[in-house]
Amino acid sequence: MSLSPDSVRAALALIHDPNVDTDLISAQSVRGVGVDGGKVAIEILLGYPAAGYRDTLAERIRQAVGALPDVEAVTVDVRWRIGAHRVQKDLTPLPEVRNIVAIASGKGGVGKSTTAVNLALALAVEGARVGVLDADIHGPSIPMMLGLQGKPESPDGKNIEPKVSHGLQAMSIGLFLGEDTPTIWRGPMTTQYLQQLLTTTLWRDLDYLLIDLPPGTGDIQLTLAQRVPVSAAIIVTTPQDIALLDAKKALKMFEKVEVPVLGIVENMAVHVCSNCGHAEHIFGAGGGEKMAAQYDVPLLGSLPLDIAIREQADGGAPTVVSQPDSAVALAYREIARRAAGRLAMQAKNKSIAFPSIVIQNT
Repeated sequence: MSLSPDSVRAALALIHDPNVDTDLISAQSVRGVGVDGGKVAIEILLGYPAAGYRDTLAERIRQAVGALPDVEAVTVDVRWRIGAHRVQKDLTPLPEVRNIVAIASGKGGVGKSTTAVNLALALAVEGARVGVLDADIHGPSIPMMLGLQGKPESPDGKNIEPKVSHGLQAMSIGLFLGEDTPTIWRGPMTTQYLQQLLTTTLWRDLDYLLIDLPPGTGDIQLTLAQRVPVSAAIIVTTPQDIALLDAKKALKMFEKVEVPVLGIVENMAVHVCSNCGHAEHIFGAGGGEKMAAQYDVPLLGSLPLDIAIREQADGGAPTVVSQPDSAVALAYREIARRAAGRLAMQAKNKSIAFPSIVIQNT
């Protein structure tokens, strides 16, 4: 069979993209195929940011297509465009925000906020425009983790400008309060203030806004999940049985309000001693994998119990930016790509449209 666009597409159909868990053709990632004699040009358009995966994917394509008969040269152009995805019924997406992703745990103390900030930074490094909203009104920690201080500015006395750190747009009630000032509010006031914080912040052309939800699955969390236009959610847990029990409740809560769960992040999965190198599963092993199998959602990845992760977050420079080439930072980036890839396969929202980011490999 002579070389043709169809034969090239057949080869591309055999390349599995782990970030969307299907092949390039089924994912509709192949934008164009050109054949000129023995020269082949391929355009790939992904639905998720993939700076850390782009070169790997391009090389896989060159090898697969280069193995076809009569192929002399293969050029591959990998880009991505991040679209807006469907939110809950009767809710309208925010202007300037394509996708809101809730980061939830069900239980406190599992490292949810640290995971949320590092995932946000990972998405930004991968090539997206990202914001973070600290929804933990009673225990805001995002300002410390991002090294933010001072009250946000208001250009008109009604709306507020997000703070920016490490390329992230961020907002938190902690920016309006002192570190030792408690927020003593009842549930209705908390949800009302959070909605106000969300809608009056002047977010700027965001692909993703990650909301760090407070721990728990009570009235406050359910109300927020019902009123905030969320495209998807990510569940953070440790392998410990008691943490998994609450994580399962969080997952079921999102099912109840028809918010798709992109997957589970297993935090503090293993501890490696910095002195002797001994690895130990302090909180148990395999819990995240079992939960993922039970509820038919993917395990996006596992992260270690590492003192450096805590120290870097406390110091205002989380792992993804302070040690960008470390194994932990690369793990955050892989999890971020998998989550964004899963979201890219969800139904699109056609009701909003504004210029999209397109990053290309030339």
